[in-house]
Amino acid sequence: MKKIVLLAVFLFTCNVVLAQNKNAKATIEVDGVCLMCKERIEKASIKTKGVKSAIWDVNTHELSLIYDERKTNLTLIQKNIAAVGHDTKEITASEEAYASVHPCCKYRDEDVKKDHEN
Repeated sequence: MKKIVLLAVFLFTCNVVLAQNKNAKATIEVDGVCLMCKERIEKASIKTKGVKSAIWDVNTHELSLIYDERKTNLTLIQKNIAAVGHDTKEITASEEAYASVHPCCKYRDEDVKKDHEN
């Protein structure tokens, strides 16, 4: 009986490990307004171990990612983005992190958003 339980646990573990994708793709929405935001968002994403590619679109606010699910996950990537002052749909940057972004990057400020429209 003990051998059967151990075998079942082993097979389950193998399935979980094999189910993880080393080139997973995802798109998440990240708030920002300019090219400085783009650089900050992409840099925070790439510094996350397991992220292979991160491209943020200034117009759509979409961050396209390729990452290794065996090394990271979307929650950790979003936490690292929030740590540099940018909100995602699921994680809001702390006031301290948001305050650290350049004044022209204050995406929560309606006047700054209007200044970047064109």
